Amino acid sequence: MKLFYITLVIVYGFLLPGLQLKANAQATQIMYLSGTDKDHTVTWDFLCTTGRNSGHWDKIQVPSNWELQGFGTYNYFQDTKNPDEQGLYKHHFNIGAAWNKKKIFIVFEGAMTDTKVMINGRLAGPIHQGDYYRFKYDITNLVKSGDNLLEVTVSKKSGNASINLAERRADFWQFGGIFRPVYLEIVPQNYIDHIALDAKADGSLTVNVFTPESKSENKITAEVQTITGQKVGETISAKAITGQIPTILKGNFKNIVAWNPEFPRLYNLVVSLNDVNGITIHQIKQRFGFRTIELRLHDGIYVNGKKVILKGVCRHSEWPESGRTLSKALSIMDVNLMKDMNMNAVRMSHYPPDQHFLDVCDSLGMFVLDELTGWQNKYDTVVGKKLVKEMVVRDVNHPSIIFWDNGNEGGWNTALDDQFKIYDPQNRVVLHPWEKFNGTDTRHYPDYNYVVNSALYGNEVFFPTEFMHGNYDGGAGAGLEDFWNAILQHPYGAGGFIWVFADGGIRRVDQDSTMDTANDSAPDGILGPHREKEGSFYTIKELWSPIVIDRKTIPPGFDGNLSVENRYIYTNLNQCKFFWKLVKFPSPTENSVKYEAIAQGQTLSPSLSPGEKGYLHIDLPHDRQTSDALYLTAIDPHGRELFTWTWPIKLPDQVKKPGNYLLASKITVEDSVTSLIVTASGIKYFFNKTNGQLQKVINVKGEISLTGPVEAGFDHKLVQLKSYTDGANYIVEPVYQGDTYFNVKWTFAPGKAVELQYQYTLEKHWSQQTGVDFAGITFNYPEEKITGMKWLGRGPYRVWKNRLKGQQFGVWHKNYNNSITGASWNYPEFKGYHADLYWVVIENKESPFTVYTDDESIFLQMLKPDHSKYEHESIKAAFPKGDIGFLNSIAPIGTRFQDPLLLGPQSQKNIQLNYNIVKGTLWFDFR
Repeated sequence: MKLFYITLVIVYGFLLPGLQLKANAQATQIMYLSGTDKDHTVTWDFLCTTGRNSGHWDKIQVPSNWELQGFGTYNYFQDTKNPDEQGLYKHHFNIGAAWNKKKIFIVFEGAMTDTKVMINGRLAGPIHQGDYYRFKYDITNLVKSGDNLLEVTVSKKSGNASINLAERRADFWQFGGIFRPVYLEIVPQNYIDHIALDAKADGSLTVNVFTPESKSENKITAEVQTITGQKVGETISAKAITGQIPTILKGNFKNIVAWNPEFPRLYNLVVSLNDVNGITIHQIKQRFGFRTIELRLHDGIYVNGKKVILKGVCRHSEWPESGRTLSKALSIMDVNLMKDMNMNAVRMSHYPPDQHFLDVCDSLGMFVLDELTGWQNKYDTVVGKKLVKEMVVRDVNHPSIIFWDNGNEGGWNTALDDQFKIYDPQNRVVLHPWEKFNGTDTRHYPDYNYVVNSALYGNEVFFPTEFMHGNYDGGAGAGLEDFWNAILQHPYGAGGFIWVFADGGIRRVDQDSTMDTANDSAPDGILGPHREKEGSFYTIKELWSPIVIDRKTIPPGFDGNLSVENRYIYTNLNQCKFFWKLVKFPSPTENSVKYEAIAQGQTLSPSLSPGEKGYLHIDLPHDRQTSDALYLTAIDPHGRELFTWTWPIKLPDQVKKPGNYLLASKITVEDSVTSLIVTASGIKYFFNKTNGQLQKVINVKGEISLTGPVEAGFDHKLVQLKSYTDGANYIVEPVYQGDTYFNVKWTFAPGKAVELQYQYTLEKHWSQQTGVDFAGITFNYPEEKITGMKWLGRGPYRVWKNRLKGQQFGVWHKNYNNSITGASWNYPEFKGYHADLYWVVIENKESPFTVYTDDESIFLQMLKPDHSKYEHESIKAAFPKGDIGFLNSIAPIGTRFQDPLLLGPQSQKNIQLNYNIVKGTLWFDFR
């Protein structure tokens, strides 16, 4: 039997080991009965009443959700199968004789759902109801020295109907079990139960100290310390007040540094309960931060007097192999991923998280919306009051928390709105996510017009607590730029929260460990279940960078000045660092994708305060035109990369095309019944006489099954297949007739790559109302023969018309895959649109070939993504019929709830005037 003994103090109401107290201090002692997290568990006896592996006593790891341990029944959204499932736990533990004069509590950090606790056959207290909340029982009179028996019965279905509606009829996985740690808390008979702080940015401090057993002659003192233990200011004190009514301590501290997410300065507060002789009876240590939150009506959210924009995401507490049982290491990883996307806020959805997650938000710097559970249904008032108290008492001292959420999307009991301030001396504002309430408009999934119109007609502080629903590859980053610009222009705009951080995928141990996302209910993340990065990750990273730099092509006469805007809240740009590189890329024939840095350096950071615009100067070498691209990386004051911007220096028509073929003999032409055959440099090109298209190519290795081109989205009838000599060159020029103008001209020149010139218009198929999904030319090539591609352009992820930001210019390589975003997680996906193409090598089972472009802003279409799992038409983006396309415009993608047309200017279809002729040139190297 494993027991964890720790002498510690209470931090944020959570228990952290290893903190040193004064020699005469009586610290809280902790004995873990379970493990501490998903990676450190303890074996208990267990019986599941229904479902898998049920009806007999077995062993289970605690903490855990029993479904992930091979027991019971999986349910998503509601417990429709085996709703009365229960888990019965037994565990023996030992109590030392030295604890006879102590008070002993048993603490559960979280259990799903109703929890009945027995100690040595006696009930520890009322059955606890509610999934995600810390609760404890005084078991001083139930335990004995030596061996003790703990018995716990956990019922998935609550005896309270409102809990089942609020928690278990909800759009997420419904688990069972003791999923957070269980431990004994041993304190003196006269002890500090908990404290609640209000620490303002001006250094004023109010401490509410709750001492249930204290006497009037007791004295309470509080000392502020730095994290490293140096005392700050004077000790504050007051006589203890008996009972739960708090003793209030007040003080003012000079020269403190206020907490904010850009510089999350923290302090420790050491609170001591002393007897009449000044001897410390009990002492705890609380980590906290000084900061002031204000919601200014018809204005915005202010923290420490600065108006803030919430760049946020919603997060479920979930991991594929362990369900809701997590770890601090995972919390650190998740917050770091959020900060890597330049986020500064996170919404707890839809329940209070692990205590360690809030600890990490405090220390790394994130604004937090902490949420009472209630997904479109609410707790009744009696149980709701109890759960509000449990949530706020546990979480009140986190400086990261700036709002309380009373439920979600109608799951708010308005009778609970005034309960939060009873336990919160900061009196944080309470939100109703989805509703206009308390001077805020947190409407979920507004369309673009709502954002614009609410700016004109609304007076509430506007920040949707869910928007840009990231179902599969739709939403999240797609459409975000237009929404974000509209929010920034909103007079009362305060940001928003993207749905959702990660796909809700669970490893089904009953289905050969396959990943289950409940069909299309849960693949909504910016990241995969194991935090695999999707394309929107990088779009968000660029759009939410606090440093904004224009990303246009570097002109030949570039003077080294880049326009820059500081969108930080608290940071001057002179606190950041900027590094540049001039790079040269490998050619298509080189067996590498790595660039060569031919010059690099650090540039002087401009002094720009938050909100200011100016210039960043890069002193580039005079011969910069010999390089291919400029890379610029911004590093924040803590060493984290904000973003790397990349600019091509050379245009596509300046990239050297292949020439000097070994076989540069005279071009010959053959004419068969079905084909026109042109032989150039030892390579045969077959043109179909019926449609004028390239039919196939034969080189020394064999046949290449490339056919085309056609105009994307349109059909044309061959009128004439013209072919003729032009000096040493030979021309193949099919003449087409159709609803649009379409012209193709192939030029074969001795010793050179094949040149293809094309022209088209969209006349008769464009209207001001509809536009077109895509425009350009496409070819067909058998998908089963494609093995990969290497290209120079933006990458490595695919793009949509409304998700172009985030990808870097360079040489990239991908092996073929058929990844479905949110379903197979092999990223980056192979199929889709790729931006700013210069050249591409199509790797295949026949013979690799290379295509070059002479034109700016060409999109490569590589096959068509598999949308078979997608249930919503809005995220089935449009693609041409062809397999490989070279396009001047591409389609946008929508979100789960909105078609692209509702997402703003970038999400509209493409518009081209009737009289505009689009011209393009491609070069093909089939050697």
